[in-house]
Amino acid sequence: MWDESISIIKKELGPSESLLWSGQPRTGLVLRSSDLMMIPFSILWGGFALFWEGTVLAANAPLFAKLWGIPFVAVGLYMMIGRFFFDAYQRSKTFYGVTSERVIIVTNTFGTSIKSLNIRMMPTVTLKEKKDDTGTVVLGHDPEDNNGWTWGKSRNRKQGPPTLELIPNARKVYEIIREIQRKDSHVAAR
Repeated sequence: MWDESISIIKKELGPSESLLWSGQPRTGLVLRSSDLMMIPFSILWGGFALFWEGTVLAANAPLFAKLWGIPFVAVGLYMMIGRFFFDAYQRSKTFYGVTSERVIIVTNTFGTSIKSLNIRMMPTVTLKEKKDDTGTVVLGHDPEDNNGWTWGKSRNRKQGPPTLELIPNARKVYEIIREIQRKDSHVAAR
């Protein structure tokens, strides 16, 4: 895993850049704080959809009624089970890099997506650390800090600022980014 992230990120480096850190988010199934609300909701949704579809099939209802419930069952199954596996798959195809100039996020799920963030232009960098030294580095203002519950935000990477999520030694990565910003601010102050 480590060698793969290095080779993927090195392909994106410019001629004057040096790679300071690379890695991937933790793999496997993960429970997040948003699941505290989503799990009961998904069980209610999925349970009702399955009950509806089972009742309609058992009653030998018209074809339209039988077909009507299928999308609701599919959504319910995704919310109850599928979203955990899709999230794990997405994280297994995500690679992070911190260079002397920027943070690079490469995602290879449906094609390749490359996000490049200039370290010197980041207004805020936040560390969210767990006791086991894993954590998330938030690269920008996190709306979750101000408004409490944000349904599904943790699993939907299109909302909120870019993150280096579920990484080992998150504090080390945070300090690498902050050190580059401090050096830059000292040079600008002169």
